[in-house]
Order: sequence, then structure tokens, then C-alpha cells
Amino acid sequence: MGKKAIKIAVAMSGGVDSSLAAALLKERGFELTGVYLDCWELPGCQVDENRKDALKVGMKLGIAMKVLDFKKEYREKVMEGFFEELKKGRTPNPDVWCNSRIKFGLFLKWAESQGFDLVATGHYARIAAPIRHSKFCLHGHRVRLQDKNFPLPASVQLLQANDRKKDQSYFLCMLTQEQLKKVVFPVGEMTKVQVREEAKKRGIEVWNKKGTSGVCLVGGDLSFEELVKTRIKEHKGKVVDMVGKVIGEHKGVEFYTIGQRHGFKVKNASSDSRPLFVVAKNKKKNELVAGNKKDLEKRVFSVEGWHWIGGHVEGVRFRIRHQGELVKGKIKAKRVNLEKPVIGVAEGQIVAVYKGEECLGGGVIRG
Repeated sequence: MGKKAIKIAVAMSGGVDSSLAAALLKERGFELTGVYLDCWELPGCQVDENRKDALKVGMKLGIAMKVLDFKKEYREKVMEGFFEELKKGRTPNPDVWCNSRIKFGLFLKWAESQGFDLVATGHYARIAAPIRHSKFCLHGHRVRLQDKNFPLPASVQLLQANDRKKDQSYFLCMLTQEQLKKVVFPVGEMTKVQVREEAKKRGIEVWNKKGTSGVCLVGGDLSFEELVKTRIKEHKGKVVDMVGKVIGEHKGVEFYTIGQRHGFKVKNASSDSRPLFVVAKNKKKNELVAGNKKDLEKRVFSVEGWHWIGGHVEGVRFRIRHQGELVKGKIKAKRVNLEKPVIGVAEGQIVAVYKGEECLGGGVIRG
């Protein structure tokens, strides 16, 4: 009896990254199925266009395509929590929840139930096994195919992408070993420029499609403010300075994040005045505290719900937002002490922990 090919389900969003990921895996001989995750149920996004683009790419590649309806699950597992956190005056990161609960939660479980060996996405990140399997390196380019009975590694490491400007490991810091062992990131070793070039060479129509920057699986044409307005009405409040003096008004604390510079009105603003930033939020009073950039600096903050992928938490660096600076520091129980201050630490944010290029895990900032 001949050996069976490894079966991979590829999450295809209709963008260039996941489209090229599918093309590369098809060329390497894997048995492939493209899957579009239908998660957003309100108007105002590119959902229809993205779905059509994903199906077009799948047709061009000659692979089977499926659409999974996760709208109810996405609403319950991601968006409900997102709005609840906003109402508490926090700054949640739904992209991290989307990855752990939907893409590598429900989607991975579905793939396993359908007999797939692995799932793949277009994320800019890398996975490595400390001791690579002798037959092949699944996550690199030296791959021997047609052997479905390969053993998964005992443990894996989540690494930053080679293209540091596009690295998405921050959004993956709450995944587990069991999830990461069954994931492939085909474009994680490439730069965005290379991805577009390779997609163009293969005649993939979306090679030059604009990337999205909105909430995961919602779309880039819906702003943060527009998203919040789908559930929370504007309710004006006061803007106060660092000593409590009223200096302006805002639309409601839920519409603002720590470090935000625009979107609130300041009385008697002049062209030569220093720029003001949201330094703190008082949910009970519906007040924003505004100050200068120096007022945003913070070196010590508490964290709850530490989640570890692996590694030793010594000689580490911390990142409090996607593409934020990596800063050295130490963990003491539930507190992080940084060697130098960072700007914009907010309750509800995710802090990711790195050692070298490896992401060790993360936690939720609680003040």
C-alpha cells in the first residue's frame, strides 16, 4: 500500500499572504483544502470581497475549498468579551483571542475532526522544533513528502518572522504547545516584498491587494471607532489634566485607548501648545486624563493569567503592543519590572515575553 500524503487545511482570507501560503504548500505536494472562515455578521467590511478572492485563488490552485460559518462562535468567544472589556475601561486585544479561540481553536478542532494532519495560515511567524525530526523539517523548505505517519515533535518553539516589520508572533503568544505542533506558517521565513513577488510570479490575482489593519477577521475598512459604535453609543464626558482641571470633552471612555492623541476636544487649544495624550481613563466618572508624552511612561505593571509556551523566563524582553519596542526586564510574581520606561501601558493589553527571537508566552496587563 502506498504512503498517503499529509493533509493540510489552509485558512485562506483572500489576502496575498494566505494565498501564497496555499500555493507553496500545493507545490510541495501536500494534500490541500482551502478554508474561508466566515466570522463577521454586520455590514461595513470587505467580507464578501474577501470570500470571493479566497475562492478565486483556490480555483486557480485547483484545490478543494470550504467556507466555515463561525459567526455565532466569533461573536460569543471574541466580540462579546471585547465589548465587556471596553465597558470596564480596559484596552482588550481581540486579535489575540481570535487566534487562540477561533483560528487555532475552533478551526483546528474542525480540521482534526475531518482527518487533517495540520493547519496552515499566512501569519508572519515561524515554528521550530529544538531537535528536528530526522525525516524532514516540516516548517522549513527541506521537506520530504508522502509520509502521513510522521511523529509530531515533543515540543516546539514560536519564533519571530524573518521580516521583523511584519512579525505577528505577538498575536500568537497565547497559543499552546498542542496548537503550535499542528500549525504551519509557510510565509514566516519570507519578507512581505518576497511574498508579493512570489505571488505575482504565480499569477495570483491578489498579489498587490492592500493589506488589512483592522480587528482580526473583521476587516480593515471598519475603524476602531466604527466598530465600538456597533454596540456602544456616544456619551460625552470630561477631559481633565494631570491635576484634575477640566480642559475639554470626549465621546465616551470606551472610544479611547491609552496613548491616543486624537479624537477628544480641548478648550483653548493653540497651535503652539504641547500635544496631549490619553494617560488614564476613569470609567466610573466617564473621564479621560490627558497629559504629555512623559506622563505616559511606565516601568512597573502587574500581569494576571500568565501563559507559557515554553523556555526559561530569564534574560527576557517584553513587548506591550504589536511592533512595540522589546524592552529588557524581570518578572517578580505578578509584576513586571522593566529596565527602562515604555509608553502606553494599558489595563487589558497583552504583554508578550521574548528570549532572543523566541516568543515564550504572555499575559494580560492589569495596571
